[in-house]
Amino acid sequence: MHQALLVPEVILEIFTYVNIIPSTQTSTQKLFAGLARTCKIFHEPAMDLLWVEIHELEPLLGCVARLHPLIYHHSRTRWNEPWVKDVEPLSAHEVHQFLHHSSRIRTLDIKSEHPHLLSVIPAEACIFPKLKSLSLSTTYLNLFLPHMLHRCHLLSVDESLQSFVTRCIALEHLRIYTPEICDGDSTADELSLLSDRIHWCTQLVTLACPMLDWATWKHLSSLPTLLKLRIEQGCNDPPSLSKRDIVNLSFLNITTLSFQELYDPKDIITVMQHSQFPSLKEFEFEANNLSSEQAEQLFHALSHCRTLEEISICSYDEEFMGDDPYLTPIPHLLCFTQLRTLKLAFNNVHIYLDNDMLLQAMSSWPHIRTLVIDDSAFSSEVTLRGLFTALGLCPQLHTLQLPIKIATIDIDPDAEPI
Repeated sequence: MHQALLVPEVILEIFTYVNIIPSTQTSTQKLFAGLARTCKIFHEPAMDLLWVEIHELEPLLGCVARLHPLIYHHSRTRWNEPWVKDVEPLSAHEVHQFLHHSSRIRTLDIKSEHPHLLSVIPAEACIFPKLKSLSLSTTYLNLFLPHMLHRCHLLSVDESLQSFVTRCIALEHLRIYTPEICDGDSTADELSLLSDRIHWCTQLVTLACPMLDWATWKHLSSLPTLLKLRIEQGCNDPPSLSKRDIVNLSFLNITTLSFQELYDPKDIITVMQHSQFPSLKEFEFEANNLSSEQAEQLFHALSHCRTLEEISICSYDEEFMGDDPYLTPIPHLLCFTQLRTLKLAFNNVHIYLDNDMLLQAMSSWPHIRTLVIDDSAFSSEVTLRGLFTALGLCPQLHTLQLPIKIATIDIDPDAEPI
């Protein structure tokens, strides 16, 4: 064996290429497993890379001699197969087998709900000491609380979240997803619990979660580390913000703001109207129901975020809501001189745009690269002449989608070559 292979850094550099080698016959896991069996020098670094990212608990449970044939026998290869319900919990001896490679894992993704097999493991045991990314149901929170945890994705909310955030004060990346719930009281209780627990997180860099109360919005505005915020309403009847608690907020360092799955956007618009985002670069807004009045309020609030470079606003409901079927968002957006991407999609209203307005927009957006305007209208006031005149002002434009008035051709292709 060449002496260079005795240097750990050289071996790791070689092994990093295994992840990028295109292979149609052998998986990366099989390649690392083969390397681990090649020689003693290869064993440890290959095993570290083999176990660095684990999806579900089957690989770990497969290390338990009693469970290995149940997991990998014939077609029983999924964690949600019926055999799980009848299997006895791990014994103290089997826990050591289960944890044999736990110290190597950096990313763990668990979507199953069968904690009974792990009941023998002490509560709040730090069994994955080097874990940096975690996605799981709160059922397992008391077991998976490593001191090095930087990223977490929770599939639901319950009281064990308090134990989680208390142990993970330095948490940087947190995502909490609450499935759609019909019980309004239950939803309110869960979101109240969520808001209370997020107050423990003082070093968040990214946060994705359901709608928050005003106290939590105020807490987030005080976090200098917070850069990305994503709100997913995710239920038909979310609790409303208390009007008596409204305060003016400033989020100094947030660069990306996203609102998704909004059934009732009025509270989000209220937050935008009472907040400042002096560093905001990207804004995304997707609502199932957005009236023309609410849309105008949103555009007006957004016009104060002068640093924006990317804007995407969509409303999917095909039923018209409000008094005016027309929207005029472009005048509100002319202030964004650094705008690179603008996407407006409305199924229930008509976005008004004419030649003069398009020309003024292109003059205001010299860096525009993507412009998409998709609405319910069957007509447009933008003519071919207006379009080609405006295109001459945006040399970086590579994607364009907007309605054009073609009933009257107002250009001469011979005198004015396209």
